[in-house]
Amino acid sequence: MKQITDIMEEKALPIIDKIYYDGFIQGLIHADLSEEAVVHYLKADALYLANFSDIYALLLAKSDNKDEKNFFLSQINFVLNEEIAAHKNLADYIGRDYNEIIKGGEWYPSADHYIKHMYYNAYAFGMAETLSAMAPCPWIYAKIAEKILAENKLADDHPLKFWVEFYAGDLAKDCLHWYYRIINRLAEHMSIADRKRLIKNFLESCEHERKFFNMAYTQECWELKE
Repeated sequence: MKQITDIMEEKALPIIDKIYYDGFIQGLIHADLSEEAVVHYLKADALYLANFSDIYALLLAKSDNKDEKNFFLSQINFVLNEEIAAHKNLADYIGRDYNEIIKGGEWYPSADHYIKHMYYNAYAFGMAETLSAMAPCPWIYAKIAEKILAENKLADDHPLKFWVEFYAGDLAKDCLHWYYRIINRLAEHMSIADRKRLIKNFLESCEHERKFFNMAYTQECWELKE
């Protein structure tokens, strides 16, 4: 019998090609991504990751398992202190100081909708629902990075090769191992309706991921101002 996380991935797989062929990733592959797109992405993603770490803290409080708590603690450290390396690679690519870029961080519409989707599940439901909404973040980044490496021969001096290799490494896989272990364990005791919610959360977040990249590529902003 398939585990629920297998079903999630199977249903979401078609979006990988769509994200891969969208403008942001193609620009990254060909090293012609605009400065405006990179700045927009970094301003949004710095805020997104800070809140992602806060959601890990909520999960830490929900768990009564020491190993799971240690995992969430390690992920807070990774998101706040290690993933910044991939961000700095993008900043270096456009010749800008990373810390100066993110000073103007802003919740653009697609990023705002995405993080609220996660917070809603964290406050309204339990760990499985929250993690099913969070899982597409590491899953999609890993799948996209692996696809880039499989289908393109990036030169050693490619300015964004570090970004690709960072997300194609074992970090995302190790993270998903824990996510899926928790989700599958909790899903065993759920009703059919609750299990469907997990799948729905995962699929919705996959669409949010695509919109996040496109948000940066098109420099999406709120139309109405204060």
